[in-house]
Amino acid sequence: MENIKNYQQYLKGYNFTGNTPVVIDFYATWCGPCQAMAPMLQRLAQEYEGRIKVLKVDVDKNLALATAAKIMSIPTLFFINKDGDIHRHIGSMPYQQLSTLAKQIID
Repeated sequence: MENIKNYQQYLKGYNFTGNTPVVIDFYATWCGPCQAMAPMLQRLAQEYEGRIKVLKVDVDKNLALATAAKIMSIPTLFFINKDGDIHRHIGSMPYQQLSTLAKQIID
């Protein structure tokens, strides 16, 4: 099982405290499926405000983190629960699935 603490040194400006679950979107500006996911992630951030943090990581600008996280395909989403455990999802998905995965890390 992956844990966010393995990537802590690469997360500039973000300190995982374990109080709020996190969704990290690894994306690129040139990626069509990533662009299609962007409004859904914004909606998720709004609907779950205060219960989930949504972070976006541009793999072209954050190569060290993308390499450390073994990002081979984008979009890749990390769903991180309060314990720091990571569920990795590769590829785009409909909003309903995104919301279901988000709910799972809240509980």
